Amino acid sequence: MRLKKEMLAAIAAMGAFLLWIGGSSFAQTPEADLPTTSEAEAAATDSTGSGADGAQQLTKTDLDTWLDGFMPYALGDGDIAGAVVVVVKDGEILTQRGFGLADVESRTPVDPERTLFRPGSVSKLVTWTAVMQQVEQGRIDLDADVNQYLDLTIPERNGEPVTMRQLMTHTAGFEEQIKDLIGHDRDAIPPYDELLKQWVPERIFDAGETPAYSNYGTSLAGYIVERVSGEPFDDYVERHIFDPLSMEDSTFRQPVPENMRGNLATGYGKASGEPIPFEIVGPAPAGSLTSTGTDMARFMMAHLNGGELDGNRILQADTAREMHTSATDMIPGLDRMLLGFFETDINGQDVIAHLGDTEGFHTSLHLFLDEGVGLYASFNSGGEAGAVNGVRINLFTEFADRYFPGQPETRRVDPETAKEHAQMLAGNWMPSRRADSTFLNLTQLLGQTTVGVDADGDLVLPPGMGLTGRPANWVEVEPFLWEDLNSHQKLGAEVVDGEVTRFSLSIMSAFTVFERAPWYKDSSLLMPLLYASLLILLLTALLWPTRALVRRHYSGTLGYEGRELLGYRLSRIAALAILLVLVGWAVTITLMFGDLTNLGGAFDAIVIALQIATIVVFFGGLGIFCWYLWQVWTGKRAWTAKVWSVLLVLAGVVIVLVGLAFHLIGFGTSY
Repeated sequence: MRLKKEMLAAIAAMGAFLLWIGGSSFAQTPEADLPTTSEAEAAATDSTGSGADGAQQLTKTDLDTWLDGFMPYALGDGDIAGAVVVVVKDGEILTQRGFGLADVESRTPVDPERTLFRPGSVSKLVTWTAVMQQVEQGRIDLDADVNQYLDLTIPERNGEPVTMRQLMTHTAGFEEQIKDLIGHDRDAIPPYDELLKQWVPERIFDAGETPAYSNYGTSLAGYIVERVSGEPFDDYVERHIFDPLSMEDSTFRQPVPENMRGNLATGYGKASGEPIPFEIVGPAPAGSLTSTGTDMARFMMAHLNGGELDGNRILQADTAREMHTSATDMIPGLDRMLLGFFETDINGQDVIAHLGDTEGFHTSLHLFLDEGVGLYASFNSGGEAGAVNGVRINLFTEFADRYFPGQPETRRVDPETAKEHAQMLAGNWMPSRRADSTFLNLTQLLGQTTVGVDADGDLVLPPGMGLTGRPANWVEVEPFLWEDLNSHQKLGAEVVDGEVTRFSLSIMSAFTVFERAPWYKDSSLLMPLLYASLLILLLTALLWPTRALVRRHYSGTLGYEGRELLGYRLSRIAALAILLVLVGWAVTITLMFGDLTNLGGAFDAIVIALQIATIVVFFGGLGIFCWYLWQVWTGKRAWTAKVWSVLLVLAGVVIVLVGLAFHLIGFGTSY
């Protein structure tokens, strides 16, 4: 019964499918109601106040008071179970706080020293630190072809190989790899080194030219560390990073060692929802870390102190400096990618950072380099409508505004020029981080970002593009650089030969940019054509039995026989078959993303069947429509039949073009 309901929902012109595509873009963040300064910070300001006098002094007393006002409200309002927040300053832990619950059912509170969180992609910073250790030892050259370290081959693109520097800056050009990204069954997820060799994602950009965030690239770097060091990756990071830093409650192993399991926080979609089982990250070096707030404090202090903590050194000072300052500048004015870290500069402060997400955990780490301050926060729920995304960004920005305030931006581009520049940005855009050569490229059909211009000539972006969850008010502060007056977010565009070729926003600009959708993938052109084609096919399929019932009721006859009757029936069958194949893709992809464990190959047989059916039905259907059109126009048929036969051919052409453009027509279960 449940399957029948899913099929019926998908049949409705694929509406649910198209909505899903629009909501699943990797580069977008859900909008949510979040605590604002007036609600959360007002409750946290202590009796000394900060007011208009400048920065509040960063002390444990003031910080704890502020966090006690901000965090409980944010967690409760966002339906987030719990969080750990740690702040370090000048080589010491200033405060480490647990808020909410590590486990809702048992009512276990978060303990910053013992509760284990899964920081997701913040794990990459450990992997990149390991890489730089091997660079120091001369085993890795940042600018050499990585193939010399591997027992698999990364193909060149336009004669250029991939280097470790490009892996560290996410500019190797890989498309997104999703299969076996995450699951709950250790036996069902291949070891990360096997996963690397199953399928090398296509390089869709030239080396060093375009940032495109890549879990595959980071996992590849971890494998290189393993091969050049001669130690299994998990062993390596324990011996050379965790042990020297006394990070005794940290591991990349999945599942975690037996003695650590009792302290694991439980992950949730939202606190009021069902718990999420322990997550197995396929590309392990890219995201499998488990750690406490205290251990992550020690990691931050080591990086802030030039690679040394308590007399134990994990990096030479020059190496740490190189890692923290070697910037790849893609769009002027926006945050840049460093060697593993990325910038989140704010209020004139040099800040380097990383964010991380799994299904159940969401994390941020920021290092204020000039101040010797680190801020780490990890949450064990996504919250209502993705509230955690805004909470962790607001925590960072309001922390910076409170303790390291800056001057408000007062520069403005003149109104007429601003309108002209905004209009140049209007249109549909696709993120550089995307599945590009597989059937999952279909997510880019409605997953495109539409930039518009309002009646006043101001930029209008989708609400989910704002990282804080607040409505954006974009003003152009210098040519092709905008700032949101309601947050610290910036938007910058690159102009080539008088045309805007790509843009991005602060924080994400280091690893994802948006490029113009080519005309054959532009949803502003394709979607009206696709909707019209689906309507034509649906009416063709539905009117066939409807007209048959009417004829039977009135004892009428169709008036066709022989080849004419065959052509008529086959055209109706073809229309229905195309719709059913599209419904099959809709249901399959929706179910795959509805439970990420289904991305481990559970649907491979269905995908292959759909790929075969797609080729047969799309091309066969178009051929039948063309034959039917010839029959109608060479026979004595009414003008309405002739018009409809033309519409059927056009609908078939659109479906085939969509299938080719978004790789529904093709073979393979690597994605």
